[in-house]
Amino acid sequence: MTPPAPASPAGPPEAAKAAPRRTSARRTARSSRRRQHAARGWLWPAVIAGSGVPTGFLWWVLAPGGLNLLSGNDAFASGTNTQVWLPRDLVLAGLFMVAGCVVAVLLAGRKDAGSHRMLLLSVAASAAAAVLAWQTGLLAGHWLGGPQDTSASASVAFSLRAYPALLLWPAAVAGGYFAISLLEVLHRPRDRGADSGGRV
Repeated sequence: MTPPAPASPAGPPEAAKAAPRRTSARRTARSSRRRQHAARGWLWPAVIAGSGVPTGFLWWVLAPGGLNLLSGNDAFASGTNTQVWLPRDLVLAGLFMVAGCVVAVLLAGRKDAGSHRMLLLSVAASAAAAVLAWQTGLLAGHWLGGPQDTSASASVAFSLRAYPALLLWPAAVAGGYFAISLLEVLHRPRDRGADSGGRV
């Protein structure tokens, strides 16, 4: 009798077919993770830039010449009073400084805070937020504040006279992040020295 032919092993062909599938699945997972990471990376500057809208509306609510909630003085309710113009700009400048410091603190707490790309995106988004806040405040003054007679001066309407104030938000982000990073660097040697002293 002729011995039966040995059955061909099914393992190697199946393994050869499964290998490309696993490789393809890994590539798909990697590309999906990259897309998610990129989306998260762009979400941060988008949130910063979008925060300019509520900041601008808050400027109109608080500032003299707007809703004047900060002072509550009826003499500062209208832009026809020239004493309103400087405090109006200072309120926006203060809001920009606070917003910039908040962004700097949140940026320092991120895992990718040391990335130059993330720092540049944060500063650029803060500049866009400052412009957006300025324009939002102007629109709020135009739509909610009613018409103003600007024949004497354009500053009678709710507006910004000191345009360099728009640089305060991104400058506060860059300066605040630098100060936080500097403090962290200055405290590291002390911590190491304390640890080594305790061990001895």
